[in-house]
Amino acid sequence: MSQYVFKLPDLGEGTVEAEIVSWKVKPGDTVAEDDIVVEVMTEKAAVEVPAPVSGRVVSTTGTPGDMVPVGAALIVFETELSAAAGSAGAAAAVATPPAAQPVAAPARSAAAAGNGAPTARAADPQAAFATGGRIATSPAVRRRAHEAGVDLQQVAGSGPNGRIVPKDFEAYVTRRAQTQPTPLRGAPKAVPASARPPVARGTGTQEIKVIGLRRVIAQRMSEAKRNIPHFAYVEELDVTELEALRRHLNAGLERGAPPLTYLPFLALALVRVLRDFPQCNAHYDAERGVIVRHGAVHLGVATQTPDGLKVPVVHDAQQRTLWDLAAEMRRVSEAARTNKATRDELTGSTITITSLGKLGGIASTPIINAPEVAIIGVNRALERPVVIDGAIVIRRTMNLSSSFDHRFVDGYDAAAMIQALKECLEHPATIFIDA
Repeated sequence: MSQYVFKLPDLGEGTVEAEIVSWKVKPGDTVAEDDIVVEVMTEKAAVEVPAPVSGRVVSTTGTPGDMVPVGAALIVFETELSAAAGSAGAAAAVATPPAAQPVAAPARSAAAAGNGAPTARAADPQAAFATGGRIATSPAVRRRAHEAGVDLQQVAGSGPNGRIVPKDFEAYVTRRAQTQPTPLRGAPKAVPASARPPVARGTGTQEIKVIGLRRVIAQRMSEAKRNIPHFAYVEELDVTELEALRRHLNAGLERGAPPLTYLPFLALALVRVLRDFPQCNAHYDAERGVIVRHGAVHLGVATQTPDGLKVPVVHDAQQRTLWDLAAEMRRVSEAARTNKATRDELTGSTITITSLGKLGGIASTPIINAPEVAIIGVNRALERPVVIDGAIVIRRTMNLSSSFDHRFVDGYDAAAMIQALKECLEHPATIFIDA
């Protein structure tokens, strides 16, 4: 037997350290090469780190929340002599960082979903297991199963020696979805006790360590609020005509198709308005002391996920139609919620829109997504009595709550941009006129 010391590899993009989010193994565990052993987070992304060798875990370094420098000992394996003989090859693998799951959040815990009816196993029930009793499959499939709450022992593998390949996993998930009973409308969803967070009772307290994505969010929010002098501007919109258009378009959709919300209309109107207000579609490069105005509109869509707030990006929004914008906004938001968004889909936004949906309230003061200089917030739409030409009528109204970096966007320009956006949304036909 021999010991193999695995050091934190260089994860790219100038990373000098990473935060331990969670250990997937503990001393005494037996792992196979490429099994995920630890999840770490850099300033750019969450990374699942695979084992470079097969063997038994002797020791690990650090606990969740600890920062580990690149090159520091991370985990010690006890390996067979044959594995030690190939340590040169393993060292080369360490020098090349493992494929990072390019998202801005750690993988979320398995959902509390039932596994459905078990399916038939491979012809040889033991063929799907690797040495040490582990199911033979790739780290990517193992991660997807963890996220979906799927027991891989229930999945029949069609690969060599019963190995579970991606199509096997997808087929199982599809069958499970078809066999699960549909809950009654309005019936509350049962949550297993194991999935419920611990509750502090009486005068007790509960301590939650701030790590991973939540730590990054806290740090970036603090920096944005501390460094950017926010200028807030709230304006009321009459969206009665926009609501009529939205309902008309949704009425023509095929059964089951996702309906249009206000956001793609807002996005299309914003693209139009930014032509006249390029100072709001910009980044501030603090290191160089330069404002970078962008010709293209890369639209950030603030999205609430189980792991915290993420901002997936609709790139080149200025080249998209209303339907294309709606589809892409849904796609990147869902990818962010399920930890499937790529690094490109989570970076590069030039201006952000945010909405609390039905919880939108009357007004809000959104925090700017640095290094951007503007963010547009959508509040709840509701019917209210208003006075038009001396008569009281019922109209559908909604507030836009926006924030601007007052260092580079003057109050007059911010107000003028929101008024132009108001004009487009109150007369939605103008959104589609390419003047």
